[in-house]
Formats: sequence, C-alpha cells, structure tokens
Amino acid sequence: MKLIITGAAGLVGEGVLLVCLENPVVTEVLVINRRPLGRKHEKLNELIVTDFSEIKNYSERLKNYDACFFCAGASAVGENEASFTKKTYDFVVPFAKTLSDINSQLVFIYVSGNRTDSTERGNVMWARVKGRTENALLKLPFKAVYNFRPGFMKPVKGQQNVRLIYRVFEALNPLWLSILPNWTCTMREVGLAMINCVSRGYDKAILEVQDIKLQAKP
Repeated sequence: MKLIITGAAGLVGEGVLLVCLENPVVTEVLVINRRPLGRKHEKLNELIVTDFSEIKNYSERLKNYDACFFCAGASAVGENEASFTKKTYDFVVPFAKTLSDINSQLVFIYVSGNRTDSTERGNVMWARVKGRTENALLKLPFKAVYNFRPGFMKPVKGQQNVRLIYRVFEALNPLWLSILPNWTCTMREVGLAMINCVSRGYDKAILEVQDIKLQAKP
C-alpha cells in the first residue's frame, strides 16, 4: 500500500505516519509538508510544497498512490468564520480536487473532528465549516472518501509534536475512557482504521470514535 500523508509535522499527522511506517501492509509513504520533517525511514519520502495551492505542479509525483490521509488542519481558536473557512475549506477542498484530477482511484481520508456539523447550519462556527468541508469532499470523484471524527487521541510512542496541554490530557486518559468512552481513542487506532479503510473499505463515509475503534481491529 502506497500512501500520501499531509500534516506529518503536526500531532495527528505525525501519529498516523508512525503507525503507517511500522505497518507491513504499507510499502511507501509520501509526506507533503511545507518544511522537511528531519525524519529518516526506508519507506519514507518527502515532497516539500510551500504553497499547497500549487500542488498541481507536482502531479507526476502524486501518481500511483492508493490513498491520501489528509491530517493537516488549523485550530479555530481566535478565528472567525471567514478566516477559519480560508484555513480549512479553502485549504482542503482545492487540494483534494486537484488530487482527484490526478488520480481518481485514490481513497481520500480527511480528519475533521468530533461533533462536526453535517447540516452546516448549527450554532458552532468551526463545526459548520468542517461540516461544509466534509460534504464537499464527499462529492469529489475519488474511489472512496472517509471523514474521520476523532475526539481526544492518545499519542503513540515516539511522537515529538505533542503540546503540553495534550500531555496533560493524555495523563487523564483513563478518566476520559471511563466517563467519555465515545470521545477518546488512540492515535494507533486512528492510523490502523485509516489503513483498514483503504484495504477493506467501510460501510460509512463518516467515522465517529466508535467507528474508528471498530475499524482499527484486525
């Protein structure tokens, strides 16, 4: 299995990357980043793209892959709807559209978030924008599109891009599991669920936490 991963310098992308690199089903990973990762692995290749809107200029490098795990994302803290739309919908959808033009046989997986609003009409700004993004992706002519909606994700061993607040949340993971079992999973489960979506598919296009846990199982 040959994969493209975006956002590998961030929390989710790094965790998914580490899971993919250690999985024998995965033979090659191309990470698309704005700057070098500084990580070496026999399966790992890098494509540095400072402006993702120019991804069409790299079409030859993007052929012959089985899936793209789009893990890059921005926080909604301090953003209004217009600015968050620019950093989310306007960032993800044109990239995905270009990728579908290059290779419509790809499986495209987008990491949105728990409580994303598919109606696009709710009171929560970030949830509306992410819902609009998910809905637009589902219309693209990929082999399949899956939208992942994780809540808290326990990092995998070896992750470097984990902020202090996330470490605090990680320490409380047993508590979250007991009181909010449908809000928390592990980064390993997210990565394995993505790989399994590519290899065996899933009967839902939107995977909530409970779906991610189920799909991560062998």
